[in-house]
Amino acid sequence: MKIKSVRSLEVLDSRGKPTIMTSVYLEDGSKGTAMVPSGASTGSLEAYELNDNEPDRYLGSGKLKAVENSNQKIFEGLAGLDASDQKLIDETMIEIDGTENKNNLGANSILAASIATARASASSANIPLYEYLNITFNKMFSTKVQMSMPRPMLNIFNGGSHANNTIDIQEFMILPSKNIPFKKGLRMSTEVYMNLKILLSQKALSTTVGDEGGFAPNLKTNDEVINFIIEAVDKSGYKFCEDIFLGLDCASTEFFHEGNYSLEGEGKSLKTDEMINYLKNLVSKYQIVSLEDPLEENDWAGWSKLTKECGGLQIVGDDIFVTQRKLLQKGIDERAGNAILIKLNQIGTLTETLSCIELAKQHNFGTIISHRSGETEDTFISDLAVATDAKQIKTGAPARSDRTAKYNRLLVINDELYP
Repeated sequence: MKIKSVRSLEVLDSRGKPTIMTSVYLEDGSKGTAMVPSGASTGSLEAYELNDNEPDRYLGSGKLKAVENSNQKIFEGLAGLDASDQKLIDETMIEIDGTENKNNLGANSILAASIATARASASSANIPLYEYLNITFNKMFSTKVQMSMPRPMLNIFNGGSHANNTIDIQEFMILPSKNIPFKKGLRMSTEVYMNLKILLSQKALSTTVGDEGGFAPNLKTNDEVINFIIEAVDKSGYKFCEDIFLGLDCASTEFFHEGNYSLEGEGKSLKTDEMINYLKNLVSKYQIVSLEDPLEENDWAGWSKLTKECGGLQIVGDDIFVTQRKLLQKGIDERAGNAILIKLNQIGTLTETLSCIELAKQHNFGTIISHRSGETEDTFISDLAVATDAKQIKTGAPARSDRTAKYNRLLVINDELYP
């Protein structure tokens, strides 16, 4: 079905900052709408997010330029095209932009139209979005990927750029056992989160939350945080490292300065080898199952060394890969990491995102579909995780409606797939 019109406007994300919302209308009356997120801890090679940079309006973070680009240039380029040809839609916008990093139109305006088009096509076909995306993925790459529910990775304690405290590690995540079905695993993890709040309150510690819904009290060390989590697991009636496991997002680029990893909360300044040993000790002590961005995004030699020395551990690249196929290929070639975090707005189109997922699957790299710290109520990533058999999804704590919207969408999908 052909695209009839494209309409965008400026809306607010979960941090109260403007973002773009785009609706794509098809000739049969079908409509798809999408809102795009924004990150706080970002990789230097991420696709370009177009801001107005007018200090007297939203402190420079307005998105009227992106909205104008969508309403004019993108609309003119997409009008009359077949909405079901996702590759054509995305390649057309990339061609209109004319830059490698989407600097002209802005990756935010391009991505909103890309996702909205997929939603409109699913609506036109009268099938669920996850089914449409699964068909699109398999058709695009001649694969036979089966849909599945992902394992949730819940960020229940925030530090680093996601909170105003002294904890250096950005995210402390809990993961239910791989053997536990999604619905039960989400319930168990939520109970741990609820009991963690009780434990913090009993110690007169703050239970306000960070950007992604995790608690952010001013604890002194990473060990202190982890011990609170272990106690919450026990209080919930579950076994740590049997029912519930621990994962970390170090976001190490954020505290890498002048050749050193500066763990200010820990009072440590570490070289690469020392940082690797520090992380290996944490992994051994707490049987951690996943480490995201354990080293700085340009420390390729360090990434390769850590991956070699921690063979059974999931080592996830976010800032180092930024959902870009060429960077992922470099990671595969250099054996730097063994899993990739997938963030649509790091690359800017659905087609390029699916291509990155497909490359990861070719080489047995793990895939984790992820939110951003500045989110909206858009739930596209839930459908994407199921459609591509990603196995894992990272979308914050079971708090704040911008996070729970994704979990609730997954619960609906789970009910439809496994009634």
